Amino acid sequence: MGQRKGSGRLVETVASGVAELIPDSDRAAAFSLMLDGAPQSYVDLDDPLHLEFEYIRRMAAAIDLIAPPGERLRALHLGGGALTLPRYIAATRPGSPQRVVEIDGPLVEMIRRELPLSPKANVRVRVGDARAALEGMRDGGYDVVVLDVFAGARTPAHLASVEFIHEVARVLDPAGWLVANVADGPPLRYARAQVATIRAALPSACLVADAAVLRGRRFGNLVVLAGRTPPPVAELTRRAAGDWFPGRVETDLDRFAGGTSPVTDSAAVASPTPPAGLFSNRK
Repeated sequence: MGQRKGSGRLVETVASGVAELIPDSDRAAAFSLMLDGAPQSYVDLDDPLHLEFEYIRRMAAAIDLIAPPGERLRALHLGGGALTLPRYIAATRPGSPQRVVEIDGPLVEMIRRELPLSPKANVRVRVGDARAALEGMRDGGYDVVVLDVFAGARTPAHLASVEFIHEVARVLDPAGWLVANVADGPPLRYARAQVATIRAALPSACLVADAAVLRGRRFGNLVVLAGRTPPPVAELTRRAAGDWFPGRVETDLDRFAGGTSPVTDSAAVASPTPPAGLFSNRK
């Protein structure tokens, strides 16, 4: 069990570091999850449709648009955190069968205890490595795979290769979609390589991000939507433009990747470390 600090903050050591659950003073049942000082998740137990992080809103918008409203989706989440998007899908697409793979067992237990899922949510959580878990899954079993895995503030190298993405593509239905969070900063070498890597297996793709991030001016999150059929660019563009923090949709990914080759296991690296002080304004 963790230690309760001032203002109801819970601090607990988990496998991946020191986890903190920090109540939101403006929302009665909302909490931020921090791991070693880096923001990982935000959950409002009373309102799972309230998504605080802009990149999560962009991922949710993509999930909203890949199937008619309310239609059930078979969803696989690689990376769990506080289960923000599983809660969102359970609320917007009731009855959707969802599976979550999260490597940090003590974190999973902390979230189950402190931020329990709705009893109506059809969500199963498995403790394990995302890539190892994929290897035992059947072909074409999911309509959407959500990739948002971080060890601390970095995505591990073994989840950044074309061999891994081919495994993701294998478990997707032919009409299915990958929604991936890629974190990078100037000059976007990692993001360009990840776009080339993802498109080697799932060629129809687009990017959604803040314009300054897309232009390589600051560190941030880029959301990749990739599949085998054209993405819903027009609708995604409208959603991104209408957000609290407007984003831009990039469709010319040949230009964005700039001739970068897909990354193989032998050359894969973890995502860049965020710059010092990036999270200093988070409470």
